[in-house]
Amino acid sequence: MQLFDPNNPNEKKKMIAAGVLGVVALAVLGYVFFGGGSSKPSTNSTAATRPSPTPSRLANPAQPGDTPIDEASIYQPIKYDGTVPPVSEANRNVFAYYEPPPPPVKVPYVPTPSPTPTPPLTASGLSPRDVYARTADFSLQMTGDKFTPAVHIVIDGRDLPTRFISAQQLFTTVPAALITNPGVRQVMARSNDGNLYSNTTPLNVTPPPVPNYNYVGIIGKPRFNDVAVLQDKGSKELINVQRGEPVGGRFRVVSISER
Repeated sequence: MQLFDPNNPNEKKKMIAAGVLGVVALAVLGYVFFGGGSSKPSTNSTAATRPSPTPSRLANPAQPGDTPIDEASIYQPIKYDGTVPPVSEANRNVFAYYEPPPPPVKVPYVPTPSPTPTPPLTASGLSPRDVYARTADFSLQMTGDKFTPAVHIVIDGRDLPTRFISAQQLFTTVPAALITNPGVRQVMARSNDGNLYSNTTPLNVTPPPVPNYNYVGIIGKPRFNDVAVLQDKGSKELINVQRGEPVGGRFRVVSISER
């Protein structure tokens, strides 16, 4: 059996292709093993391993009879004591966080008080200054200065009919409705247009006193002129009082009943 037929053109092409591939393979192998690596030693590696000469050796070259220098003596040993850094404190914040400043305190604006103007009129006193609540109408006199016939007495904002006596004196009648409840009433002198006014002065309305008597009973008469029997709480004395008579110089019996 013949392996290669020189007269067959396909066999010739196969042999040529095999030869070309062999040459290419040889070229690649030669580049990898011979052309890719360099056998020349690196200058940097030689410089790194070779100890550099010391200045003393350059300035004073070795002389005959000198003791040879040990190459290892030019290097200083590194001392490591093996100290471990201390452990940080427990719960210690090693980070610095931004803390916003506290909000500014707002100070409320307080306007500067303007001085109170001096009243053109002066009210210095009342007569009487103290009255009992739930009593009848009573006369009130105001004393002061710079009064005119155009001003009148005002109690708690209510104008009262006023009689001008002099520049230092005014007179009025206070109705019982203004002193029904205990308390302090503010009294002043003022004109209708408000241009003339005085300072205010207090009128004290105190609770009425309680009679110091106990009701014992009634003594009836044919003409219905009944008599009340009262007992003084302090002395335990019994007194007979008819309707309309005063009791104790301050009170008066206005009605009598069986109760």
